[in-house]
Amino acid sequence: MRHNKAINHLGRKSGHRKAMLANMATSLIMHKRIQTTVAKAKALKMYVEPLITKSKEDTTHSRRMVFSYLKNKEAIKELFGVIAPKIADRPGGYTRVLHTGFRLGDGADMALIELVDFNEAALASGKKEAKKSTRRSRAKKAETPAEAPAKAAEEAPKAE
Repeated sequence: MRHNKAINHLGRKSGHRKAMLANMATSLIMHKRIQTTVAKAKALKMYVEPLITKSKEDTTHSRRMVFSYLKNKEAIKELFGVIAPKIADRPGGYTRVLHTGFRLGDGADMALIELVDFNEAALASGKKEAKKSTRRSRAKKAETPAEAPAKAAEEAPKAE
């Protein structure tokens, strides 16, 4: 049984698991979304979100700390130069895991993990007009005294 085990070992030894998560995090940072299994996506989410939080503060120390995990200079440049300014005001929840179905070969549950602020389709749909909150009829506005004579003049030709 795996009671009180904090991380999913993903059926790998620690060295293999750390290397795989570092490679997946680098791919996620560079491409903004990747497709993988649900278990790996959840493990990657736990791995990459603290790194993104560290990237909010652009200091030599935070760059070195993130580099100790990722070991890729281009990914560090992308993280601190492009991603960090865009997520500066977000208090957490930088990634989204979307279930996409099952893999054909072995039936593994697949998912798409992406950075939330870099999904153009979701950002475009989120800026639509707000729908009416109720379907009930609303009371009509009371007429102001200035509008009453103008409205009466408009209605008079219609009656003739």
